[in-house]
Parts: sequence; C-alpha cells; structure tokens
Amino acid sequence: MLREIYKNQICSLLPRIFLEMKEGMKKTTYDVKLRKQRIREYIWDLMEKRGVARFPRPIRGRIPNFIGAEIAASRLTKHKIFLDADIVFSCPDSPQRPVREAVLKLGKTLVMASPRLRSGFIILNPGKIPRGMERKASTIRGAFMYGEVKDIPPAIDIKVTGSVAVSIDGGRVGKGGGYSDLEYAIMRELGLIDEDTPVITTVHDLQIINDIPMTEHDVPVDYIFTPTREIKTKGVYKKPQGIILEELDPRKVNEIPILRKILSQ
Repeated sequence: MLREIYKNQICSLLPRIFLEMKEGMKKTTYDVKLRKQRIREYIWDLMEKRGVARFPRPIRGRIPNFIGAEIAASRLTKHKIFLDADIVFSCPDSPQRPVREAVLKLGKTLVMASPRLRSGFIILNPGKIPRGMERKASTIRGAFMYGEVKDIPPAIDIKVTGSVAVSIDGGRVGKGGGYSDLEYAIMRELGLIDEDTPVITTVHDLQIINDIPMTEHDVPVDYIFTPTREIKTKGVYKKPQGIILEELDPRKVNEIPILRKILSQ
C-alpha cells in the first residue's frame, strides 16, 4: 500500500521535475551565452585600449586582427605539428591570413571554409597557384579565384581557428556565430577529423584569459600561439563527436547546403 502511494506521488511529480530541469537548462544556456558575450566585449575593448587591434576595423563583432599576427603565425608554422601536416584547414579570418600564406608557400594543401559555409569548402592546391601569388590566394577573394569549391573537403591533419579569447585549459570563445564549431562538427560527422586532430589558434597575448565557460558543442583548442609564446593547453575539455541536433540552429540548416545533405542521409 505504501509502495503504491509512493509510486503515485513520484508519478505526479515527474512532469514538474522535467519542467524544472528544462527551465534550468535554458537558464544555464542563457547564463553561458551572457558570460561569453561579456568576455568578447572585454577583449574587444581591451585590444582597442592597448592599441594592438588593427585592420579590419572595428574589431567588435569580428575575430580581431592584431599587431604581431605574423609573428604568432611564424611560431606556428615553424612548429613540428605544422611541418608534419600535409593538409591544413584554416578559418578565413584576417589574423590567420599569414598562416594560410605559409601553408601554400610550404607546398601544403590548404582547406578553407567559405564565409558562413554557404559555398562549402575551398581547397587550394599549391601546385595550381602561380609563384608569387600565394599571398593573394590566402585571402577570401583570392581563394575563390585560385581554389576549388567543394561540399566535402579532404581529410585534414590540423585545424587552425580564429578566436576572440582562449584559456590555458583549452577553452575558446569565437565571435558568436558558431561557425567554427559547426565546421568541426561537419568534418567530424564526415570522418575527416577525429579526437586526435590538433585544433590550433593564433591570438595576441591579451586574448588569453583565466576562464571560459564551455558547452557540449564548443570545440576546445589544443595549441595557442601568440607573438611571444607557444602554449600546449591542458586538454580539460572533450571535443564534440559530431553534429548535436538539439543545439543546431534551424536557420543554419536552411543556409548551408552540406548541412542539409548530411541531415537528409
């Protein structure tokens, strides 16, 4: 009798428990987004105040370009993890342009995401780029001119991403669009990268902070290169194993052909 009463009480409480859990998850998600935006605003303001931000301006709303981006890129491109890579993926952001140029000059294949992934991926074969045109080919416009646009890129050896802020434990904040994380998720879904594929970023030293909130779909970084140092992160966070449907923005599905193709299979 008592067991039946207890069972009925639990059953009556379940809808309220699930509702409270759902509301709690919403609140947590909102809090994380708010904290991330505060971090972005802090970094954008700090870089402007310290005079390290540079074209394209304003840096607010962007992956910020910074004085010393070429030095940070040089540190990366001299590292064994880069030298051993044959196919390098890089974001199309301004501070990573020197990395992309180095990829082509060193005879490696460069894979770039098209802006907002609307045209898929751009593959640049250095053998098809006229000598002396590597710098131009490393820009978005030049990549479309000299590269080949494909829905599915080749498997990559390292992924270079832009960041607004990073932390020593591997946390990362982008500009807020979620495209870098989505690029990773798509390539993971297609089997083009795995847990061991290094994720690397180049930033100014001012962009390194103590703590960044991370969620299930956020991709942590393994290496940080700045104008003054190289950091192997602590590897606290696991990388997403693919696309997380519950966190996928329906608008992105409508805008990105490769995403629609994957989800329709």
